[in-house]
Amino acid sequence: MKETEEKEWRVHPYYKGELAQAYAPYLSPGAALNRLALWIRLNGPLTAALKETGYRNKQRTFTSKQVELIFEYLGPP
Repeated sequence: MKETEEKEWRVHPYYKGELAQAYAPYLSPGAALNRLALWIRLNGPLTAALKETGYRNKQRTFTSKQVELIFEYLGPP
C-alpha cells in the first residue's frame, strides 16, 4: 500500500500542498496544487461552502473547517 492509502486522514489544518499531494501523489507538487484548485473550482457547492468560511485562493493552509468541507465533497484522499 502507498503511504497515502495507509494514512488515516484526520480533520485538522493542512498546508495546501500537503493535501494536494495526498490527492495526487503521482503529480509534481505544483501540478497537484493546480489539480486540487481545479476540483474545487469545478465543484460549485464546495466552492460556495469554502467561501462561507473565508477561503481565499491565495491562502497557504486550509483550516480544519475547510478540510472538513473538502473531505465531505471530495472524500478523503
